[in-house]
Amino acid sequence: MSRQRTRKRPMASINVVPYIDVMLVLLIIFMVTAPLLTQGVKVDLPQTESKSVENSQEEPVVVTVRGDGVLFINVGDHPEKPVDPDLLQKRVALLVERNPATQVLVRGDHRVDYGAVVGVMALLQQSGLPSVGLVTDPPE
Repeated sequence: MSRQRTRKRPMASINVVPYIDVMLVLLIIFMVTAPLLTQGVKVDLPQTESKSVENSQEEPVVVTVRGDGVLFINVGDHPEKPVDPDLLQKRVALLVERNPATQVLVRGDHRVDYGAVVGVMALLQQSGLPSVGLVTDPPE
């Protein structure tokens, strides 16, 4: 009797179950940490109808004027810490020097004095910005 030898072919499929497990763990981690990443300063924006600003590839620089006149900028290590006008002007000047197309928006609390917002806009203009946008909330 002769036995026929059957060759075992190597299996050419990939077991994807471990990859699915890893992806589910990563999904859970991102879902838990995403709300923690949002930082900002509480500002009550004025409500008005306006057109939305054209979206560029880069996130715009946002200068915030809180109700008591304190300034914040979303660029740097600590965006939740107040900045003085000189530091604000230096940071914006560096950003404009690196990228002249930098988009800068000013968020002013609706209770802040109009002169404080105009002062910040003048400060930004002195740092070399050609234009500044204002952030508002749509009316309810």
